[in-house]
Amino acid sequence: MALHTEAVSLELFLLSPCQAEEHVELLTAIAHFHQTGARLDLGHTVNFGRPWLKDSRCSFGLISLPYPFDPALENASIVGKRVRALWLLPITSDERSFKGSSGLSALETLFEQRQFNYLDPLRRSVVEMAHSSP
Repeated sequence: MALHTEAVSLELFLLSPCQAEEHVELLTAIAHFHQTGARLDLGHTVNFGRPWLKDSRCSFGLISLPYPFDPALENASIVGKRVRALWLLPITSDERSFKGSSGLSALETLFEQRQFNYLDPLRRSVVEMAHSSP
């Protein structure tokens, strides 16, 4: 995503239960936005402009720490260049709104409490789950 002149290259990865050309298009559009529009970083959200996958409730992405992986993934060195790899986590509009009103830490706490399946494109919003449980 980063220009070759930057000291630290910010890169995003997306996990999915399937391969899809739409993922390449999505990551390309986000990289273009990062280079020509607003600079993206940890905690930012992006609007996918469509569902992540067919019939998915997730139409936004949260730029997150790569929690499912070894912490060394976040800060790597490739051919002598520092690379920061962050996770583009598909989220719902409810989750994006919750992050806006309650903060990133509160949303991450809900993710942890609900132990949601981040690979399930049809998953319920963790905010919805929190409101429907006692």
